[in-house]
Amino acid sequence: MTATIAVDNLAGARRVTVPRGYRFELVKLVSQWRIRLLVLACWIVPALFVAAVGQQSTLPVDTLFGRWMLATGWAGPLVVLGFAGTWALPLLTSLVAGDVFASEDRLGTWRHLLVAVRSPRRIFVSKALASLTVILLLVAGMAVSSTIGGLLAVGNQPLVGLDGHLLAPGDTAVRVLLAWVCALAPTLALAAIGLLGSVSLGRSPMGLLLPTLVALVMQLAQMLPLPVPVRLALPGYAYISWNGLFTTPEQLGPLLIGVMVSLVWAVLATVLAYVLFLRRDFTNVNYDGSGRRAVTVGLLPLVGLLAVTVPVVAVSTGATGSGIEQEKVQRSVATAFAHLYRIQTRQLNRPAVTEAQLKATATCDKGSSRVVPEGPGNDWRCVVSWHLPGVQAAGSAIYQLDITADGRFMADGDGPKEVNGYFLVRTGTGDVPNPLWQFDGNVELLDSSKG
Repeated sequence: MTATIAVDNLAGARRVTVPRGYRFELVKLVSQWRIRLLVLACWIVPALFVAAVGQQSTLPVDTLFGRWMLATGWAGPLVVLGFAGTWALPLLTSLVAGDVFASEDRLGTWRHLLVAVRSPRRIFVSKALASLTVILLLVAGMAVSSTIGGLLAVGNQPLVGLDGHLLAPGDTAVRVLLAWVCALAPTLALAAIGLLGSVSLGRSPMGLLLPTLVALVMQLAQMLPLPVPVRLALPGYAYISWNGLFTTPEQLGPLLIGVMVSLVWAVLATVLAYVLFLRRDFTNVNYDGSGRRAVTVGLLPLVGLLAVTVPVVAVSTGATGSGIEQEKVQRSVATAFAHLYRIQTRQLNRPAVTEAQLKATATCDKGSSRVVPEGPGNDWRCVVSWHLPGVQAAGSAIYQLDITADGRFMADGDGPKEVNGYFLVRTGTGDVPNPLWQFDGNVELLDSSKG
């Protein structure tokens, strides 16, 4: 009778399904004080930050949409998204996915886990799904918390897009949601790299830091004047290209390419981690990772993927060089100026005017006539001209532009002061800076026909 019960228990132990393993691994993760603290912080801190900024007189104008945080609550989640893509999300993926396998090495519990589950495949799937669930919970907390904080502190007002077009609150809500959803793609890629590092490097701290280091390298690469195909082939580009959602029409080409590249990286890194995990020798309690196998099975395939992706993107888009050209800059500046001029006209209670009536144009150069007007830099200068109905003389305004390598620019008004100088405009929601004084814009790196 006792033997029969033992056999039945053994048979039951062998039937540990993936859902049971997933629940077990999820409970193990959530029971850690570090994970609980991260979840709590992601669901509370963004709201407090956005609400606190909404009460300040100074704004993070160097951050995309930071200058609009006192004008609309929808700017808050976008500012948080920009910070999250740079620092928070890479760090979170390191702390969760980068440690999910290495923790078993530190605790020496692989033998107990294998006896209980009896399937390395199910163990890998359960751990990967559990870490993915926690990461999604953290990202959702940051998005929801920052949105609620912004709306409660500032309100549900329209948002000024990167082309100066005023976006209605409902339209803005959809775009903000899509921006956060698109940011999941590079987050999944970093999480997969974290799994790969956790499996291949064992108890080594490099496995825990791998997603953060990869994200840092990609950020440094994005700051360099790289050709457009190389820039789009990096898995973290979707952390930047979501700004294309906030133009009219949307600049979807770079965003879609960035999302697809990130997902391909996520799939490949996860498969490589799975292969390495199945090949592991679990009888060695002192296992600290296999450096040779980490390079041959882990690093080289990812480098090969990057080498293949660059020419594929170049051929499919036809993009060359930096993508920042004189004609594109002039078109972007003129379009944004025309939209913002209409906003200023309404705020100053002047007669309404349309973009077609303004016929705004921009003439831009870079440095001097001896410098080729292309590429990033803070030496761009634009002269914007426009016409008003019933006025024979054309108006003109000067802007100094600082264009970054990813196409984002900040235009700073340089006169005349009654047009683009600094002064406050009284509106129904309070005094706001002149919308033509300083504004952000975006130069699409791909040609519109290609995008």
